Amino acid sequence: MTEDNRGGEPGRREVGRRRLLGYLVAAPTLAVAVRLGVDMTAPSEAQAAGTPVPTPPLPADLFDLEDTQNYAAKPTAHLITLELREDGSVHFELPRMEVGQGIMTSTAMIIADELDVPLDQVVVTLAKARPELQMNQLTGGSNTTMSTYYPIRTAAALARGALLEAAALMLGGLKPNSLKTENGAVIAPDGTRVSYGELAGKAAVSQTTAKEAELKSAAERKVVGTPVGRTDARDAVTGAKQFAMDLDIPGALPTMVCKPPTINGTVRSVRNAAAVRAMPGVAHVAVIATGVAVRARTFGQCIDAVRALDVDWAPGLVGHDSDDDVLAELKDAELPLAVPEIPALATTVDTSFTFMFSSNAALETGCTVADVTADSAEVWGGFKAPIVAKQEIASTLGLPADAVTVNVVQGGGSFGRKLFQDGGLDAALASQAFGAPVRLMWHRADDCRQGRVHPMSTSRVRATVLGDQVLSYEQRHTSARTDFGHGYGEMISAAASQLPVGDYSISQWVYTLTQAAHYNFGPTTSLLNELTDRRFNTGAMRNIYSPNTAVARELTVDKIAATMGKDPYEFRRTFVREERSRAVLDKVAEVGRWGRDMPPHHAQGIGIHNEYHAYTACLMEIDTSPATVNRKVRQAVTGPRVTKVVFAVDIGLAVNPKGLEAQMMGGIMDALAIVLTSSVHLKDGNFLEASWDNYAYTRQWNVPFDVEVIVMPSTSEDPGGAGELGVAAAASAAANAYARATGTTPTVFPINHNSGLHFEPYPYSPPIPQSPTNGLDYVR
Repeated sequence: MTEDNRGGEPGRREVGRRRLLGYLVAAPTLAVAVRLGVDMTAPSEAQAAGTPVPTPPLPADLFDLEDTQNYAAKPTAHLITLELREDGSVHFELPRMEVGQGIMTSTAMIIADELDVPLDQVVVTLAKARPELQMNQLTGGSNTTMSTYYPIRTAAALARGALLEAAALMLGGLKPNSLKTENGAVIAPDGTRVSYGELAGKAAVSQTTAKEAELKSAAERKVVGTPVGRTDARDAVTGAKQFAMDLDIPGALPTMVCKPPTINGTVRSVRNAAAVRAMPGVAHVAVIATGVAVRARTFGQCIDAVRALDVDWAPGLVGHDSDDDVLAELKDAELPLAVPEIPALATTVDTSFTFMFSSNAALETGCTVADVTADSAEVWGGFKAPIVAKQEIASTLGLPADAVTVNVVQGGGSFGRKLFQDGGLDAALASQAFGAPVRLMWHRADDCRQGRVHPMSTSRVRATVLGDQVLSYEQRHTSARTDFGHGYGEMISAAASQLPVGDYSISQWVYTLTQAAHYNFGPTTSLLNELTDRRFNTGAMRNIYSPNTAVARELTVDKIAATMGKDPYEFRRTFVREERSRAVLDKVAEVGRWGRDMPPHHAQGIGIHNEYHAYTACLMEIDTSPATVNRKVRQAVTGPRVTKVVFAVDIGLAVNPKGLEAQMMGGIMDALAIVLTSSVHLKDGNFLEASWDNYAYTRQWNVPFDVEVIVMPSTSEDPGGAGELGVAAAASAAANAYARATGTTPTVFPINHNSGLHFEPYPYSPPIPQSPTNGLDYVR
């Protein structure tokens, strides 16, 4: 059976984008499954902007990371099912993880629109780990909506067709095409209404049957494309929303792990285990692979016990290295630039930038409930790669994979952190050691010091300028190793990442497929080199490489414009490759009043970025006056303050414009952190930051007064990716605004990293700053 209208067999009806295939699944009430995934169209080549030296497309311009994920999810799209129940509710298990990005809401909107059912009757839950889904259960790369949009629509359209057929029979042999659906009911020509609940059993089939589904046209959409509030908003603000620590699992007592004082250190012995075990409320103390686990009646008692432990630790893997040592390694590993400097013939613009280690800084730390017995294990937690988690937990416990159940729970933020199941492994090991269920939570200090960090990196750029033309552009990005141990969310690619050069190979793949050519700068190259040692616990942070590479690129673009004597906005407008990119650039310049007079120490900055089949531009205004720079607020690091942001986004079809706006705002906050304030300092083999008062993420005091997000009119019937999209352009605009306000181009990010610590580091043994009763007591 063909997947689209190309290359069909003679005599076989071909299926185009709006006619997709699926199954009516044998079940007591109506259930449907999808046969085909998204019907991919051939990517179109980028159009040159008419400059004398056009840039040929890079690989990411023709086939990017989103395309690989779409194709990877496609073979198992038929395993995604939708169920209509007799009470009229529609139930769908989403094989992804909700961490605040709003995908449960947008998924419900897609179903409600295609099925003509009220949004509040759509119940979206998160699927358990399902190994049969293979590469179709990874939450990452801003790909959820892109890869599930057509499969979900097809399932809903199949259900709608089955309901029409059942209603036609029920109403006395009417033709299905004489009926219509509306608000959870089928309506006959005479106005008779039959609810979906009444039809659920009648539309069911006893044998799985292949069917063809007709999808609605764009003109028929009523929900998709309209601004809708989060379906879980009320639960979130009233405390009813459940995260891992809220689940009522019988016998699961609070548990914490005493982590080593050095990165990846190990336990030699515990000198006072018996004494700690005798402390009030403490039920268990045991050494596990990652530290010393303590189970007690409350989290406060866990913290008291962790503080009291006297542990003999073996040294970690990082030795006594500090930031400068890692930076020296990166400098030695930088790939050479190919185009030589020829001062007599052309002007060379050379730039070099450093991006320090940083933290994902998710609000929720590693939290998992686990119940391990002699022959089985069940865990509940935030897993963005649950199939990999299932296999790793099984392997760690010495159990067969089918004896392990991984339940995916909504998480309190991720930004890449929950691609790794560190907390899940700790919980499983602790439960196995204790022979009892555990409710495990990582301490914030451990999340900063022992958790995942975004790798330190450098980025060098060289452009060759002759007159009013850019003849060549090169970028060389060098990074400490990025752990891609999650692979594509299944065990083959995850296992491949563990090979000696596995991470390096995946890094090259990810980098190549995310770094597009943005300008017509003649022959363009963008290459990555990564260190291969595994001493640091790393992972990709929101938008992976792009925030850093975009900051380097856009700062260099401003320098090229200055070399030519051009205005930064007008220069970009002339050289940008894509019309959609030019459109968002023009929009922020118009709305943000680019070029308006600014007071001393104030300036505007601008930047663009294309990724995830989407286009963004950002204009920022910044205040770098001395009064702002020197002000201290609640011991948090302060400095330049961005006062205004105008952000334009063209994502194609915006399923939920309100959710898209929120995602861009979140990306803007991340961008400010990356450029201005947020990093972790490595000193003598340890990270110094240990809590929120140390890690200077964007705070209320430095959130811009004025933030405007403009969702551009849809230029495509297909949605692009949104979760990570907002960071790169915003970070670039912030960096350029700072450079124009101060007259100095920053070269180290965040700009305050080398300005001295604004805090006194907490001791490493024990590395726990909070008091035992600081909101951490927990009793079941």
